[in-house]
Amino acid sequence: MNQIVLMGRMTRDPELRHTQSGTAVASFTLAVDRPFSSRDGGERQADFIDCVAWRNTAEFVSKYFVKGQMTAVTGRLQIRDWTDKEGGKRRSAEVVVDNVYFTESKKSREAAGYTVPAARTDDFDSGYTSPVTGSDFEELDESDGDLPF
Repeated sequence: MNQIVLMGRMTRDPELRHTQSGTAVASFTLAVDRPFSSRDGGERQADFIDCVAWRNTAEFVSKYFVKGQMTAVTGRLQIRDWTDKEGGKRRSAEVVVDNVYFTESKKSREAAGYTVPAARTDDFDSGYTSPVTGSDFEELDESDGDLPF
């Protein structure tokens, strides 16, 4: 079984590109904290994990996620072998993302200084129209104690 679940902060805004056939692909990196501290200084360490999303998931992540935002992803690990410019054999690992999840409320993102635009349409040259619009999301009042969970 090849199943990856990660939660971390985006180290940069997702980069959206399109293949020659017009397929959307977005790449981004997650900084994922390790569950322990280093022995010398007690500082927490993080792993920087490259992720790639395709098609609608790529469009979604590039439209609604930004640098610094806490994000959860599920997907699979993919190992790629390639040759660099000098002819050397190289190998890289990345997570092919199936699902991307918001892990912070809008209020906590704004309090931390992260602003996410309602829609980033300037990145889309393919005429893509998202089935999800900013008005499709409704912020819950966290002060209401009657939530069913």
